[in-house]
Amino acid sequence: MGTQGTYSINLDTRFGPLELVDVRQLADDCKEPWYNQTLCRVNDCVVRLGVIEGEFHWHKHDQEGEFFYVVEGRLLIDLEGRTVELKPGQGFTVPKTVVHRTRAPERTVILMFEGAGVVPTGDG
Repeated sequence: MGTQGTYSINLDTRFGPLELVDVRQLADDCKEPWYNQTLCRVNDCVVRLGVIEGEFHWHKHDQEGEFFYVVEGRLLIDLEGRTVELKPGQGFTVPKTVVHRTRAPERTVILMFEGAGVVPTGDG
């Protein structure tokens, strides 16, 4: 995954209130190597599905933090000076302004919870 052009990022909200969201089925149907889909909106936040393999670029979000939750696979979150490894059932919050990069050494399914205004590729 070396370049931004290989990311499939879909900011449209796929599901409305009172609609069933089948994360497992969505992940199973995904054939792209780096896929990000906004699933739904909850108040001023969104829930995004990521089906990823490889690495994302270093970036930060100036206004809001984000929470990563691993459904299946393994997610590495690189921070300046350390790397956090998440396994299924584990989550981690990256606060606003913290430079980070996500990596998945194998196909990994994650949920991200963040403010609706967060641009997945980072600010600036």
